Amino acid sequence: MDEEQNVRDLAAATGLDPRRAGEVLTVLGDGSWWALPDLVRRTAVSRRSIEAMLREVSPERSGDRYRLSPDRVRDLLGAGHPPVSAAGPVDHLLPGHADLVERMGKLIAGAPRARQSLDHVSATPETVVRRALLLGARSWPPGARVLCVGDHDLTSLAIASLYPEVDIAVADIDERILAYIDRCAADLGLSVRTRWADLRLSLPSSLHGYADVTVTDPPYTPEGIGLFVARCVEGLRDPEQGRVMLAYGASERTPMLALKVQTSLHDLNLAYEAMYPDLNRYFGAEAIGSAADLYILRPTTKTKPAVAARVERFAAAIYTHGPQSVESKAGAGDERLLKQAAGFAPELLVGDWPAGFLPQTPRVRLATWLAKPYAAAPERVAVAVPAGLETALPRLLLAARAGHVRAFPAEPPGDVTETAALLSPVYTITVQDTAIDAVRRPPADDPAELLLRRLLDRAHGKLINTWREGLIRAHDGLTKRQARDLVLRIAPWADEVTALELPLHRLAELGEAVRTTLREAAETT
Repeated sequence: MDEEQNVRDLAAATGLDPRRAGEVLTVLGDGSWWALPDLVRRTAVSRRSIEAMLREVSPERSGDRYRLSPDRVRDLLGAGHPPVSAAGPVDHLLPGHADLVERMGKLIAGAPRARQSLDHVSATPETVVRRALLLGARSWPPGARVLCVGDHDLTSLAIASLYPEVDIAVADIDERILAYIDRCAADLGLSVRTRWADLRLSLPSSLHGYADVTVTDPPYTPEGIGLFVARCVEGLRDPEQGRVMLAYGASERTPMLALKVQTSLHDLNLAYEAMYPDLNRYFGAEAIGSAADLYILRPTTKTKPAVAARVERFAAAIYTHGPQSVESKAGAGDERLLKQAAGFAPELLVGDWPAGFLPQTPRVRLATWLAKPYAAAPERVAVAVPAGLETALPRLLLAARAGHVRAFPAEPPGDVTETAALLSPVYTITVQDTAIDAVRRPPADDPAELLLRRLLDRAHGKLINTWREGLIRAHDGLTKRQARDLVLRIAPWADEVTALELPLHRLAELGEAVRTTLREAAETT
């Protein structure tokens, strides 16, 4: 058996191709001791394949760390064979940004813990800096707008640090991440706007047609990839010139899964402009080698119609874990839902209700309910909140103009104290058995409370417009320009946003900001 055959035999025995097998051997023979997770992340090879390789080559072992002698590696690779390594397209630029890598390392370490139900896995600091560098290399950052569709990895902060002149927005479902990004951006003097979004319902209206480049690292299911990328396309202001940067990885052992994902991209009529293998590295996700490829996707003239036709068809089950995983069963709570709602006599049903329930009662989809005000003014509204969409509850209540809203979560509600406090200018909120009752309060007499109530009652409208008109109404001498400038000086996050899109920490700040603007408006006039 010749030397060349050695590495090929190893590849066959471990399920790897010869190049990947050679890279694992090269890393094992670099003189360092390697723990298994670090070896997975360094080589971008799945844990299962690494374990198979270790069984085959019987390396030296010290506790839970491994290495091979350089002579052994040379024998396996073959005489004169160069060491195998994979270099990314911007890796040569990383040494020049060591300070940013260090900063991102601290920010990632201090970020909220990953949530398995949202398929969170933290990217390494080098990864988010690579993404920012690649964006600069392939796009034109000055004057550009970038939208991060989901940003548990904090890519927005890396881009903002590298290109302060870029306008950056983040849409995410995780309130903790939005609050953390806002806090870090303020501490660092960076400009990043945040929006709450459950992409299964919609992309925030203020972000439609917003960006030149969209960046996403979605749940790695065909449903998740298809939905997040569709929302990315909706976020482009010029789909034919814009680009989508997508992180996606699969184990080298599961090419059919990768094919399913790529088929979902093909169905959206997206062209692959580039694909950089293993550019993304993670703290975890060892089943896929703690790595993912970075795709650069270019929309075509047929992409926008395909998105419009398909985006509402993506299932709500897009994750690999939790109540909204692709394996979860829908409809299990229908019987309980019908029993709870039977005595309420709603005039409107919002959400996914069983077909035979109150067949004469009008129905509205959750996405439509959040997208625009309902034309009629029903007194009683029943809202079905599916499993996994509980974070949408405050927005679903704010979207109503009814006197009495009863929400029916798929699971018994927990503590609603925070929601009750946030919505107290509008509702009295209580728990009735396993439903949540929101009864509209009469308006208060206090000017600040009246203006705050007006902002929340018009939750579908642009916050800045309602706020500006409220200040002018309270102080006749104030011009529109003065009122707008005053709002944006006190609450810069209020620009081009609706109350439904605000993260909860911004909703919590809204009352004090309203009082401050009223006080300063009085001093101005």
